[in-house]
Amino acid sequence: MRRAERIIITTAVTGSVNVPSQSPYLPVTPDEVVAAALGAIEAGSAVVHLHARHPDGRPAWEPEVFEEIVPRITAATDAVINITTGGSSQMTMEQRLAGAMRFEPELASMNMGTMNFVYSGIADRVTQWKHDWEKPYVRNTYSHPFVNTFDRIEHTLRTLGARGTRFEYECYDIGHLYSLAHFVDKGLARPPLLIQGVFGILGGIGADHENLEHMVRIADKLFGDDYSFSAFAAGRDQMAFATHSAWLGGHVRVGLEDSLWIGKGRLAESNAQQVHKIRAVLEDLGKEIATPADARAALALRGAGIPEGSTPA
Repeated sequence: MRRAERIIITTAVTGSVNVPSQSPYLPVTPDEVVAAALGAIEAGSAVVHLHARHPDGRPAWEPEVFEEIVPRITAATDAVINITTGGSSQMTMEQRLAGAMRFEPELASMNMGTMNFVYSGIADRVTQWKHDWEKPYVRNTYSHPFVNTFDRIEHTLRTLGARGTRFEYECYDIGHLYSLAHFVDKGLARPPLLIQGVFGILGGIGADHENLEHMVRIADKLFGDDYSFSAFAAGRDQMAFATHSAWLGGHVRVGLEDSLWIGKGRLAESNAQQVHKIRAVLEDLGKEIATPADARAALALRGAGIPEGSTPA
């Protein structure tokens, strides 16, 4: 692993897992997503990971919804924009790629395999629903996997990669590291790699700190110094895993996509609140916080302001 000289804080501001009935603070409208992203950046996040939603909170894929979000963030800040290619398990592949294809971002997420991605348990905890779509949406994940077959991964690497986009490789289990190694061998995934270890999703690797260290060991074996590592855990383990990742020399990710909480029994009131908390922890550990320029240098990103459709040399 390339040990981080400065820690990149990524903020995943809304996602497609949590639903509005779980928290009044989850950003859903374009105005709310933009405000959440800018607040996180002001608090110290160098990267913002973006999904879009409709006004009732349903995950959105339409480019026109992203049009209401991305330009407003890039006009106000130089932070790195990371657009999802995962969307939700209920979207087609074309829909999942629509936002990233429209904006050709410096960075995009890449789920490294088909998996059971289950969050139906939300339905057991919510007692009052705000919208009719929410309960069947989360229940559906118990019987419908998230599909990202090798041909889909290759298609995304080729199409977005040709436009200068690099990837945050989201690995939900050890096998995903080997899948990534396959695409490195094919020359489609190009170092330096950004591997995002994801823990605590039902269907993926558990939120056990031994698993985090094991994932780093296997990544070291497969990729040597050709990768940077970041980690997050869903729910209550969010801050502990971010701290552990930084302690090992990696980067961190927080945000209301991954956890709605700021402490035991306390809902986070904003993404910025989570950024402030992890930043304070990192600085107490003597770590420096990366700026967007630091993140671009560490991840070999093309830089902001490149015209759409261009391909870096």
